[in-house]
Amino acid sequence: MDPRIDPPFLRGMTQRRAISRRSALKMAGLAAAGAALSGCSIPGRGVTGTVAKADAVADFWKGKQKNGSLRFANWPLYIDKEGSRYPSLELFKEETGISVTYQEAVQDNSTWFGKIQPQLAAGQDIGFDLMVMTNSIQLNRAIQLGYLVPLDHKQLPNFGGNAAGRVKSPLWDQGNAYTVPWAVGVTGIAYNPKYVDGEITSVQELWNPKYKGKVGMMLDSQEVANFGLFATGVDPDKSAQADWEKAAAKLKEQRDQGIVRKYYENDYVDALVRGDVWVTMAWSGDVFQQIAEGQDLKFVVPAEGGTIWTDNMCIPKTARNPVDALMLMDFVYRPDVAQMLVEYINYIAPVPATKELILADAAKAKGEDKESLEQIANSPLIFPSSADQAKLRNYVTLTSEQEKVFEGIFQPITQG
Repeated sequence: MDPRIDPPFLRGMTQRRAISRRSALKMAGLAAAGAALSGCSIPGRGVTGTVAKADAVADFWKGKQKNGSLRFANWPLYIDKEGSRYPSLELFKEETGISVTYQEAVQDNSTWFGKIQPQLAAGQDIGFDLMVMTNSIQLNRAIQLGYLVPLDHKQLPNFGGNAAGRVKSPLWDQGNAYTVPWAVGVTGIAYNPKYVDGEITSVQELWNPKYKGKVGMMLDSQEVANFGLFATGVDPDKSAQADWEKAAAKLKEQRDQGIVRKYYENDYVDALVRGDVWVTMAWSGDVFQQIAEGQDLKFVVPAEGGTIWTDNMCIPKTARNPVDALMLMDFVYRPDVAQMLVEYINYIAPVPATKELILADAAKAKGEDKESLEQIANSPLIFPSSADQAKLRNYVTLTSEQEKVFEGIFQPITQG
């Protein structure tokens, strides 16, 4: 597969969707230096968090009014859809009068930021009022360079009242000063029980010689670094350069012993289903789709830890319709609207109340619809247990000065 292309991977269930947003995230440009993605809101060390000052918030929003239109940039197939319709956006228009022009304009963070940065630096309209970006170096830069609008939380009552605690006030954006999550995902371990005896519960199984040549690891340096840190007993949130070097040595040992079959982008699930790999690093949403399609796979957050990431809504400073954007940001934190989204995109909902709503719909449904809704509501891949949530950690949070050092340590492992 050409790594310059962004053909997202199969995922989804309720509409048998054909594109995985998380897989698209990992395609273009990840082999280039400086590509380091994702983090989230589990407590830990933060070096890039910024709190918007109250006067900056007041100054920006003073006199701003709803205009009745909104331009929204998101990832491919990352919203509820029926044919050419977007039901949640239609409901938004019905209730607010705001028409939304929706485009699947974001394919990966680095390309997207590279496209909009010159325009934002020049104070020019980027053509969108609302966009979704993953917790990443690029999003951190956007915050640090003043490219994002400080959010007025007085206009976000649904977020304040309904958002899960784990998505509030991440260290990289304290107080959700500039962002609120669109969806959440987890990186853990998936395995094929056809080839694996017993249960896998430890990250150390990725180093087990009995799986020589049958282990899948991820190509992205942020991803693989976290699992190297887990394997050496280090919390990525609290890690320093000496810890990275120790983790890299552990990963190099795994590679040199021939345990790793391949460092994967998005094709690890196909390899797992085929039996090319028996145990692999994996994304929760991708594995859920395969299980929903009848594959006998297992997913686990290992005892040493797993990684949590978020995709986040934010308003560029040149937005023409910031009030309209803020209204949609709050609208999707209404439980009934959040339910529409999670039933379609199958990633972790930032609104916990959606689970009971889905179960209530399942109780009224019949046949395949009932089965599908129950599978979503009862899946630990979409509604993680408290025990699993306690094990989740951020990706290593990097300053711009640390990026080259970090990449210099981990990239040679997966590229060598």
